[in-house]
Amino acid sequence: MALVQLSDVIDVEVFNSLPADESTLLNSLMASGIVSRDPLFDQHANAPGLVGAMNMWNDLDSSSEPNFSQDTETEATPDNVGQKELNVRAVHLNNGWKASDLARELQTNEDPMSLIRRRVDKYWDTQFQRRLIATVEGVIADNVANDSSDMVVDLSVATDTNVTTAANLFSRQAFTNAVFTLGDHFDDIQAVAVHSVIYQNMVDNDDIDFIPDSTGSMLIPTYLGKRVIIDDQLVRDDADDVTADTLKEYMTMFFGAGAFAFGVGSPLIPTEIERNAAQGQGSGNEVLWDRKTWLLQPAGYSFTGADLVAGQPAHATAAKLKAAANWDRIVSDRKSVPFSALITNG
Repeated sequence: MALVQLSDVIDVEVFNSLPADESTLLNSLMASGIVSRDPLFDQHANAPGLVGAMNMWNDLDSSSEPNFSQDTETEATPDNVGQKELNVRAVHLNNGWKASDLARELQTNEDPMSLIRRRVDKYWDTQFQRRLIATVEGVIADNVANDSSDMVVDLSVATDTNVTTAANLFSRQAFTNAVFTLGDHFDDIQAVAVHSVIYQNMVDNDDIDFIPDSTGSMLIPTYLGKRVIIDDQLVRDDADDVTADTLKEYMTMFFGAGAFAFGVGSPLIPTEIERNAAQGQGSGNEVLWDRKTWLLQPAGYSFTGADLVAGQPAHATAAKLKAAANWDRIVSDRKSVPFSALITNG
């Protein structure tokens, strides 16, 4: 059997024109309204450099009464409409896969180019979810540090290994308490991200319903009408986290409609095949390289970059996205931020 090379099965122009897998997480989040693709953010993602600044209008102040009309010559004073500066940061990502890693996949009867495209899409979906959740962790950390925890319900305890009380565990009441940190905007919440331990709690209580996705090819879990995203990264990462004599603290995250604006840039060469003739003692191999430029911005927040290391490439890694110092809430009304978090021991 002749050796199949990546260059034999992938035409990079056709590869890039293939539609993304309809069941991908990114498409599902966009369909739910949590992530909104915005042409303005596309422009910033395609702009030179990593950092961009945007002006955003403040909402009209409705806290005071309007003027009362009078039959006088007294002049009314109009209210001002101010602006705030919003800092955004793009990331330029890439990864490569050697032909040897894909060789087994190429032995199927399926079109190998479509198969590889799906596998690459799955990889980037995972990376997108990782960055989205890390961003919300950073936003929540900033909220705890600087905004009186008005977006967080923390029921956890850190050191009592004998805790069995329901007061420290996920429940319907805990869920609604976190949702109602948004007050009369509670119904903005569209999705909830949970650790598998919390999801098991939901399943054990028979609280999970399933709805078909837009293609009818898969079922989406929902809890009280909210889409459920399951990710085992959602263990709180702080000084109290998991030692021999402490309890795990799980973060349940809530996302509202319009929680994220999303921009996509265009890498100079999105996909290419690299031939390494000298490797394998001269037998050679090939690598598929795929590149992404993303700009993911949480509503109501500015990326300060204060925790990035000076003098080094200012890459907003997932770890840096989790840092409270890198975020600042620039809207005055908590209800303008469609996020909340619930912290429990299970």
